[in-house]
Amino acid sequence: MRRRGEIFGTIDRTTVLLYLMLVVYGWLSIYSASAGDQSVWVFDLSQRYGKQLIWIGLALLLAFTILIIDAKFFSTFAYVFYFLMLIILVGVLLFGKTVAGSKSWFEIGNVALQPAEFAKFATALALAKYLSTRNIDLRNLKNKVVAVTILAAPAVLILLQNDTGSALVYFAFVLVLFREGLSGLIIVAGVLMAALFITTIIWGEIYVSAALVILMALGFLISQRLRKIRMPLIAILALSIVFVFSVNYGFQHILEPHQRVRIQIMLGLKKDIHGAGYNVNQAKIAIGSGGLTGKGFCKGMLTQNHFVPEQSTDFIFCTVGEERGFLGSAVLILLFLALLIRIIMLAERQRSAFSRIYGYGVASVLFFHFTINIAMTIGLAPVVGIPLPFFSYGGSSLWAFTILLFIFIKQDANRLNVL
Repeated sequence: MRRRGEIFGTIDRTTVLLYLMLVVYGWLSIYSASAGDQSVWVFDLSQRYGKQLIWIGLALLLAFTILIIDAKFFSTFAYVFYFLMLIILVGVLLFGKTVAGSKSWFEIGNVALQPAEFAKFATALALAKYLSTRNIDLRNLKNKVVAVTILAAPAVLILLQNDTGSALVYFAFVLVLFREGLSGLIIVAGVLMAALFITTIIWGEIYVSAALVILMALGFLISQRLRKIRMPLIAILALSIVFVFSVNYGFQHILEPHQRVRIQIMLGLKKDIHGAGYNVNQAKIAIGSGGLTGKGFCKGMLTQNHFVPEQSTDFIFCTVGEERGFLGSAVLILLFLALLIRIIMLAERQRSAFSRIYGYGVASVLFFHFTINIAMTIGLAPVVGIPLPFFSYGGSSLWAFTILLFIFIKQDANRLNVL
């Protein structure tokens, strides 16, 4: 066994430093949102900032434990972690506690844990294990089905818990599949379907279908190359129109009422600043009032008077915007971008396919959380209730993201031992 100094001497200090900076920045924001400008004891466990210090301490202990474990442990037991998490997710459906409409929590004494958060790192491990086995070719239909099933199983169980936000995170793994050979046409098709969904809600089936037909006709008139493949394009047009006419049914009968309202508010089709749109409206006011440099630590009027619900959890970005302004928000965004870029750089230098694929899984999950959380706070995405990694209050999310990241840091530290 290598000496402790050798183990910690090979870890990527830049990634660890970025992690610590985000955790500290997050705790200061939680403190500001909870304590106000009063002089209070930071270890007050009756307050969120005091509890978060406990979660941070335990997260650092988890990180240390991961770094001293043999790196092969995680690849060897990847499927064990995955199936264990599936069993736990089923257990939550049967015995879990309902919080804010989602039956996704286990309550142990005074501590509540959300298994859906931990399922992400287990899924990333299982996907990396499968795709790295004998260099799986994703051009093969069977391999695609298996990979999608690995992602869909936990997502469906989480969706049954009525936790749509956490279930949507699994779409982020498409980026991993793309890196490992999945055709980019599938991602393009997904983006186009999303665009058709949005435009159909805004303008209706008739106008969108007519626009598609007109665009296709113009394409045939202008380009001879398109005329040579007119039959496949006509088939795609027909499928697109069928999809367009199914949007309204799905919107009205599959989505929950609160989900429909949130999408309508995001698209500007409905205003409800005292109801479903209250959180986003207040968050925009808070962020906008921060100006360039912000109102100062513990000086935000909306933050201190708790005008924004969930301002230390899902909407913590508005605390940063109001009290630290555009510059403080930019620092936060740059820290996340630096972390994501660093993870991708480390993933590309890995000698083992397992480590590389897992690294991209880490980057994909963090990217999705970071992008959607900030986008929903400023009204560019529907409110789906997912935390800002390493930043939002909560033990489950902090521990899960710490495990997710430090398993990769351990894999990277061990890369020189891979032949």
